[in-house]
Amino acid sequence: MTAPATGAPQRRTTAGSGAAPRPPARGRKPMTAARRANRAGLAFVSPTFVVVLVVVILPIAWTVLLAFQHAKLVDVQGMGLFGHWTLANFTQVFASAGFWSSLSHTVLYTVGGTLGSVVLGLVAALALRRPFRGRGLLRAAMLLPYVAPVVAVAFVWEVALSPQYGVVNDWGRRLFGWHDPIAFLTTRSYQVDLLGVHFGVPLALLTVIAFECWRYFPFAFLFILARLQAVPDGLEEAALVDGATPVQRFRHILLPQLMPVIALLCVLRFIMTFNKFDDVYLLTGGGAGTDVAAVRVYDFLTARYDVGAAAAQALVLAVSLMILLGFYFKFFAAKVQEES
Repeated sequence: MTAPATGAPQRRTTAGSGAAPRPPARGRKPMTAARRANRAGLAFVSPTFVVVLVVVILPIAWTVLLAFQHAKLVDVQGMGLFGHWTLANFTQVFASAGFWSSLSHTVLYTVGGTLGSVVLGLVAALALRRPFRGRGLLRAAMLLPYVAPVVAVAFVWEVALSPQYGVVNDWGRRLFGWHDPIAFLTTRSYQVDLLGVHFGVPLALLTVIAFECWRYFPFAFLFILARLQAVPDGLEEAALVDGATPVQRFRHILLPQLMPVIALLCVLRFIMTFNKFDDVYLLTGGGAGTDVAAVRVYDFLTARYDVGAAAAQALVLAVSLMILLGFYFKFFAAKVQEES
C-alpha cells in the first residue's frame, strides 16, 4: 500500500467560477436611505435658495451697505462693494423736516387701513355667509376692488372726489346741502363744527385710509369667509335652541373661531400697509399730510438723487416695522392664542 502524500492541501477550483468579491473601499460609508433623502431634499431646496438669495438677500444686503455710504445716483455704477462708511445719511434722515410727522402719518395710515379692511371683510363675510339667490355673483363682485389695477381704481376715486366735476360733491350739494365743494385729496385739515365745537380733521389722510380699506377688504373677506364655512352648524343651532341672541352667538361662538384668522390678517395687512407706496402716491403724491415713509424714500431717491439717504430711510422704515411687530407679538399674540 502506498501512503497518502502529505503536504500543503491543494485549493479546489471549479470551472467557470468568477473572481473573489472585492472588499469595500476603506473610508467610504455606504449610502443609506437617510443620506439619499437628504441629498434629494437639498436638490429640491437649492433652486428656491438661489432665487431667495438673488431676489431677497442680496438686495437687502446691498441696501444696508448703501445706507452707510455717501452714494449719489450718478455714483452707484462705479461704486465698489465697500466704500467710505458714514452715519451722515441717518443724520440727514432724522434731522430732515417732517420725519417724525411722516412716521406718525405712517402709523395712523397703517392702523386705520388695517383695522378698516379687516372689519369690512368681517362684515361682508357675515353678510354673504348664508345662501340666497345671486350670492355667487355678489361674492365675485366683492373681489373687484382687490383684483382691479391700482392705477384704474385710483383714477376713478380722483374723478369721483374732484371738487370741480366729482360725483361725490354733486351728491353732497343735493342731499346734504353742501355750500362749497370739498377737495378731499388736497385738504390737509378740514374744519368741522360738531355741537358747537370746532376742530380740524385730516381730510386727505382719512380719504387715503378709506381708499385703503375699500381696496383691500376683499383680502380679509376671502380668509374670514373660508373660516366661517368651516364652523360646524351644530354650534350655532345649539346656541339658538338655548335662546342666545345674534350678538351673543357672534361673541361667544363665531368670534373665538375667527380670532386666529383675524390675528393673522392683522399682521399681514399691517406689514403690507406699512410699506405701501403706490396707493398714496397715485392719489395725493404724498401731499396734504399724506407723506408716509415709503413716499419719503421715493422723494429722497428721485428729488435729491441721494441713494444713500434713500437707503437709510428704507432701513429706518424696516427697523420701525420690526419694533412695532415686536410689540404686537410681545403683548397681543399670546392673548389672541389664549382666547382662541
